[in-house]
Amino acid sequence: MELIKRVLTAVVLIPVVLFLVLRAPVPVLAFVAGVVALLAIRELLKLSEAYAIRPLALPTYIFVGLFFLAIAIPGATPLLSTSVFVFTALSAVVLAPFLFLAIGMYRDELASAFPAAMLSTFAFAYIALPMASLVQLREQWRGAFFLLYLLLVVWAGDIFAYFVGKSLGTHRMSPRVSPKKTWAGAIGGLVGGIAAGSAVAYASAGTQPLVAGVLALILSIAAQLGDLLESWVKRRFGAKDASTLIPGHGGVMDRVDGLMLAALAAVLIGALRMGMAASARGLLLW
Repeated sequence: MELIKRVLTAVVLIPVVLFLVLRAPVPVLAFVAGVVALLAIRELLKLSEAYAIRPLALPTYIFVGLFFLAIAIPGATPLLSTSVFVFTALSAVVLAPFLFLAIGMYRDELASAFPAAMLSTFAFAYIALPMASLVQLREQWRGAFFLLYLLLVVWAGDIFAYFVGKSLGTHRMSPRVSPKKTWAGAIGGLVGGIAAGSAVAYASAGTQPLVAGVLALILSIAAQLGDLLESWVKRRFGAKDASTLIPGHGGVMDRVDGLMLAALAAVLIGALRMGMAASARGLLLW
């Protein structure tokens, strides 16, 4: 029954995601990414209540919403859009802890202000920034293909990890953090991610086979690490899934955990080669 739910949900959501990545205007993509970020942040704030943290929910939602509104306006050139994004993101990261601490000062219980402010700052850096980077990358040269490539690596890794882990998994990877994850599943996920990423990068972008394989391996490792880190966050708050919003898949956080870290890894690799404004080109063209 769980597998059927996962498949049916994927059949519905994958065409929507592909349309957003390949055809939707940047403001539409930014709006959807913002909604996804807000839903994931809501799940994180809800989980924190298990440890008696009183999150600054409304200020966090407003702050994140305004951030996505600021990046939703496409720039005239990739360089301009990247400059606006970097300035907005850095400003928000620097401002966030001070803003949330200032808001927390008005609470009756001052002892709850600091953990709530730090949670809101963490939620912004952990969820909102990676989701926003996907929007900015879409504006770059061949940005749609860049996002499609990234999605295929993460999706293929998830699919292979699930089925290989189910059929062959016996040795647990990290029982304390994620009891169901196995080394067999992890290896299967790496194989799936490498196969999908290498094939797409070589066939569509002309990337050298060895380089394409290494890139896909790095992104697959990042995706699995992102998944494991999100599992640790959930276990820290005593939960198996972030929520039950997506049938068969858990919550929104459970679906974007690997993508967030893989996206940051991809941006870093591309930016180190050709600069932030050409990170997609720097990732795929060698």
